[in-house]
Amino acid sequence: MNSERPRNVRVHMKPRLIVLAAMTGALLGSGCGGIGVLDNYDAPESTLSGQVVFQGSPVGLKSNEVQLELWQPGYALNQKIPVYIAQDGSFSATLFDGTYKLNVLPGSGPFVDIRDTITVELNGKATVDVPVTPYYTVNNASITNNAGNIQATFSVGSVNTTRNLEFVGVYVFNTNFVDRQYYSVRTERARSAIPSLSEPITLSVALSSALAGRDYVFARVGVKTVGVTPLLYGPVVKITL
Repeated sequence: MNSERPRNVRVHMKPRLIVLAAMTGALLGSGCGGIGVLDNYDAPESTLSGQVVFQGSPVGLKSNEVQLELWQPGYALNQKIPVYIAQDGSFSATLFDGTYKLNVLPGSGPFVDIRDTITVELNGKATVDVPVTPYYTVNNASITNNAGNIQATFSVGSVNTTRNLEFVGVYVFNTNFVDRQYYSVRTERARSAIPSLSEPITLSVALSSALAGRDYVFARVGVKTVGVTPLLYGPVVKITL
């Protein structure tokens, strides 16, 4: 288990460069001219922000695991600008003004691959929601402290069943960055041990000695789809001990 806190990621385009060739000397036969590189652009200051959403609500993820792709057509070096999504489904990138194409990196999220591309006109500031279709969702999660045990009761929503549910879990940590990588204690239940997804599921996990003496912890529920690496999570809950 790695307890290192995930880093926030900011995205910047490299300033454009204009190359000026001083050819006067060569043309006059008086020797070789110099070649200089002039950066005549300030750093990018415009902001593109938004959320990855399902039915208008943000999708819970592992911080910086799922990636958006930005492209700016019309330039000779049309390279991808990666934008990573925070655990609450939000994202932000600092860019130059212009027209961008935005899409989710295929295979990077716990949802059906998106074939559509969103066109973004950036002029100072732009906000955009990126709609996705999860395979499964965490619904109506209630997480409480029950005499030293963290108990989570929730429902699993089946949105796209082209892939099967693999397992569900609850993850507890001492910071609000909590997921299947960053946790102190966790418990998981395989789909084969869940009688029906139409009924609420309850999981309970005992607090560890690593959390002894704390006034509070953070927890969230996650669901894992077969063949998809990232989990989809419910909201992070702060629990008083």
